[in-house]
Amino acid sequence: MTIFRSLLLFVVAAVAEIGGAWLIWQGVREHRGLLWVGAGVAALGAYGFVATLQPDANFGRILAAYGGVFVAGSLGWAMAVDRYHPDRYDVIGALICLAGVGVIMYAPRP
Repeated sequence: MTIFRSLLLFVVAAVAEIGGAWLIWQGVREHRGLLWVGAGVAALGAYGFVATLQPDANFGRILAAYGGVFVAGSLGWAMAVDRYHPDRYDVIGALICLAGVGVIMYAPRP
């Protein structure tokens, strides 16, 4: 159950972080206004709180693992929202990052 909870928190955090950054991008770069920027700031703040819910107590380990999740999540977001088509190297890189997340977070430790 702990691994399932951790994975779910990674997904929620990725949506908040990537979505927040995307909202700010839309507000500033696409001139959609301050409401979009404000929503992005709120989402990024939510990400900060979600990260604290991870069962592992090591901030550095959690943040390093989130980096790998965000690489893969960003490509997924780009495909779903921006109609981006990753090439095989994007996919390979994302899979390598996710493998790193698995090692960092779920390798057996004494």
